[in-house]
Amino acid sequence: MIPRYSLPAMTALWNETSRFQKWLDVEIAVCEVHAEMGTIPTEALSQIQERAAFSVERILEIEKITRHDVIAFTTALAENIGEASRYVHFGLTSSDVVDTANALLMRDACDLLLKRLDAFAEALKARAIEHQETVMMGRTHGIHAEPTTFGLVLALYYADTLRNRERLVQARKTVAVGKISGAVGTFAHLDPEVEERVCEKLGLAFAPISTQVIQRDRYAEFVNTLALIAAGIEKFALEVRHLQRTEVREAREAFGKGQKGSSAMPHKRNPITAEQLCGLSRVLRGNAAAAMENIALWHERDISHSSVERVILPDSSILIDYMLAKATDLAAGLVVDADRMRENFESLGGVTFSGQLLLELTRHGVSRETAYEWVQRNALRVWDEKADFRTLVLADADIVNALGAASIEAVFNLKVQLRNVEKVFKRVFGN
Repeated sequence: MIPRYSLPAMTALWNETSRFQKWLDVEIAVCEVHAEMGTIPTEALSQIQERAAFSVERILEIEKITRHDVIAFTTALAENIGEASRYVHFGLTSSDVVDTANALLMRDACDLLLKRLDAFAEALKARAIEHQETVMMGRTHGIHAEPTTFGLVLALYYADTLRNRERLVQARKTVAVGKISGAVGTFAHLDPEVEERVCEKLGLAFAPISTQVIQRDRYAEFVNTLALIAAGIEKFALEVRHLQRTEVREAREAFGKGQKGSSAMPHKRNPITAEQLCGLSRVLRGNAAAAMENIALWHERDISHSSVERVILPDSSILIDYMLAKATDLAAGLVVDADRMRENFESLGGVTFSGQLLLELTRHGVSRETAYEWVQRNALRVWDEKADFRTLVLADADIVNALGAASIEAVFNLKVQLRNVEKVFKRVFGN
């Protein structure tokens, strides 16, 4: 858990009071279905509905003796309900309650996270549109490649976020499944209709087949989806870290009044949020691995998954909620230095137009191999001699004879390189 930065709605969802309330919601729904089907008296249902209450402290006190949380829970309910409590948990096994309640918790967590994803996407979209035409150097292998715009860079992270949203919508559907099928999934004590009607009351689908538990590939999909969202955040944060490096200085995190970067070096202005997000994404990946390990259980069920889920389900939900909030702030507050981007773009004397020059030579009848040799011999001099690429090319007799000065000048037209940016934006954002 991360209580210092915890976000109220998500942490409240996963606290013990909320968890036990979801258990109670399941128990009450089962009692309601029993009453509707005539299995228990309606008077008993009324008593259960009116008196069913719990105290976390009392449940934990009883659990010290029972060493079984669900029995402690039902015992605490019985103390409040009275005689009608004999109908609570009627025909159920513990996992009927716990797993169906987990479905409610994960479903509600998805709803909160979808709002967070939407806010992050909107922040990225706003900054992408703002910088649609802000020219910067595109880099492959960390080396100057060809020009791009910062808007395109941000639009990519926006598209990533939309895919993660689709994944989360699907994960919500996958985990919003309950089961009331008994100790080994055979409905030995209840008719399958009970399960179907209980799940409908709770707004869940029902598992077509189960053992004692909901199958854990569903949980693994949920946690892996959160890990993928975290990886997308890390991808964005890593780019910010790169852009903030002293040698690059093209964009940086907002730096607040009174903020300090180092205890020893007053000049420091570090990408602390971006670094934090990159680090925290590792935790989500670790939790995803643990969720995968929970899929295979002995026979109809063992208990090896339970202890793991008490950690990874709340922690993963709370952590990604926090990460999305911080990433949204990072995107919205990002300080962009367009002049520095242009300066870096021009720092290698136009050598990044080498690909355009290569293509132009091939259009004019020069073989690709020969054209590559001509262009590269000038490009390497830019690296080694800090020369200006355009000047070198205009002095290269082979290239001038093949193209002419006017065609060479046209090669260095930035608008040609970036002529399709608007089309890409329409693909990503529509009109």
